[in-house]
Amino acid sequence: MSTQKTVRQSADSVKENSLRLEQDKAEQIVDALNTELANAYVLYHQLKKHHWVVEGDNFLAHHRFLEEAYEHVEDGADEIAERAQALGGVPVSGPTAQEERATVEFEGEDVYDVRTMFEHDLELYGDIIESMRDSIELAENLGDPATGEILREILVDLEEDGHHFEHYLEDDTLVSKDATH
Repeated sequence: MSTQKTVRQSADSVKENSLRLEQDKAEQIVDALNTELANAYVLYHQLKKHHWVVEGDNFLAHHRFLEEAYEHVEDGADEIAERAQALGGVPVSGPTAQEERATVEFEGEDVYDVRTMFEHDLELYGDIIESMRDSIELAENLGDPATGEILREILVDLEEDGHHFEHYLEDDTLVSKDATH
């Protein structure tokens, strides 16, 4: 391992970018992107946890659904990080920095019943969707429609997956109430 340590860019800095977005605008957008990135990883880790611990008669369906959901979040996080870097920023990447930057909270280490886990997930999706809409508006108002478009595509996936959680939480079921009490 090399002992040479050269910092090419400090974590909280934004350097000039080849996309020709003004420095002050790029700084604001990178800040928003890093918040979205941190939020995405909170959601990712919560979904991954639920994927690991889900149980019950619909185990396999829930297990697969959660896997799809966290993969969508991870793909979106990668797009966000790459955009932050393209704008001259440094994507927030360490768990401590992500936790400090995130505006949403992980539910904790306890294991809950499936309905409670999905309720927590739906709440987290809602908070992230609202934040993402604000970041889209910020990027577009600062003259960066490309970032707005990237975030909009991620938002579509978030809204779709969030809506699927909503379906899972509906009261309608084929199981009679007598069978569950």
